[in-house]
Amino acid sequence: MIELKQVTKRFKNKAVVNNVSYSIKEGEIFGLIGPNGAGKTTSIRMMTALLEPTEGEIYINGMKVAKNNKKLFEQIGVVFELPNLYRKSSIRKNLKIFADLYGVKDSRIDEVMEDFQLTDKQDMRVEKLSKGWKQRVLIARAVLHNPKVLFLDEPTSGLDPNTQELIRRYIEKINQNGTTIVITTHDMNEVERLCHSVGFMYQGNLAKKGNLKEIIQEYKEANKGADISLANIFAIITGGELS
Repeated sequence: MIELKQVTKRFKNKAVVNNVSYSIKEGEIFGLIGPNGAGKTTSIRMMTALLEPTEGEIYINGMKVAKNNKKLFEQIGVVFELPNLYRKSSIRKNLKIFADLYGVKDSRIDEVMEDFQLTDKQDMRVEKLSKGWKQRVLIARAVLHNPKVLFLDEPTSGLDPNTQELIRRYIEKINQNGTTIVITTHDMNEVERLCHSVGFMYQGNLAKKGNLKEIIQEYKEANKGADISLANIFAIITGGELS
């Protein structure tokens, strides 16, 4: 479904992502985790054609990722940590703008507003919303066109528990219906709950990748059967950098 081939991204002389190769299977939730500055967000920006690799190639569903690939954009949804909504417009207007771009019916707008409990607030201007409500709008907008792949960069960071739970349940729901999801997060409990496989990034490199349960079992056996959490593994791989 998603394949990165020897991908490098340099800013000036610094390699933020360094010769990374890996694949993500169709229908799985893949967690891209690592300390701040490890290259996670840069990787997602390249996967979604917002940045061009300095070297290497990226493919999604057999299509090369490129800025002018309209067919690619029809198949992906993206939510970054910083909101980019039309602040002076209402929730519904924000969703309507993107629905029109994708040729999505108004009934689909109603459906995603219900999923994210936005119906009663649909006429409220975005600038009056809390961070949690803005995040609901961002994700609702990203899934309007039922993308095959959804990229989520820190989707629950700094949100109240109710909104976190609503978003996590929605991630589980659409994944069960076949959506492939790539997620970055610092919340190891979230990773353990949601992800099928993980990639640990550290200083621009892919330090480790694999099936989440198998990685936990590997480190458990290495510690003579002692219980070991994903947070412990994260600290080991990243040299103790937990944020």
